[in-house]
Amino acid sequence: MPSKSKRENAKESLRQEIMDAARELFVNEGYERVSMRRIADRIGYSATTIYLYFDDKADLMTQICEQTFGELTRKITAINRRSADPIEGLHAGMAEYINFGLRHPSHYLLLFGTTSPKEMKVSFENSNGKLAFETLREAVSRCIDSGRFRTGDVELISQSLWAGLHGITSLLITQRHFPFVARKRLIENTIQTMIAGAAR
Repeated sequence: MPSKSKRENAKESLRQEIMDAARELFVNEGYERVSMRRIADRIGYSATTIYLYFDDKADLMTQICEQTFGELTRKITAINRRSADPIEGLHAGMAEYINFGLRHPSHYLLLFGTTSPKEMKVSFENSNGKLAFETLREAVSRCIDSGRFRTGDVELISQSLWAGLHGITSLLITQRHFPFVARKRLIENTIQTMIAGAAR
């Protein structure tokens, strides 16, 4: 008989397999068009099995988003804690945001390229999505408090920076045939330009 830890590992492995399959289908076919049965067929299980792990499709979507935002938040938070200089910390965190999206394009497109269902199980105020944005907001606050950014509306600056980050990340993921300059140069110049716009 399998040990408890082996059973738990097997359950967690299947749960992750369900989430990975659902993520790909939601991105490629659209959330509204994908059924729980379609997801089950993709992984070779019955729809009943999926309901052992998730209440419904909205719960599945919610858990995927929470997992992805949680991973992004942990990575950027770790970067911010390692950086004594506020500007360097902000710069590194912005670079990680872009590179996270490029490393995980299907994750990113699901978060920002798919309309979230109205029945999402977690409100924005209680979500990892808010925590992810707060890491950027805190980095901006550090830059203002240290005198490196001009005094201003923290929320406005943070949202403006995020808009720019989302723009370049989305373009690099979706516009693969556009003749971009070298990716590393483009990312670096974009980040420097955005930071310079908020600096004194």
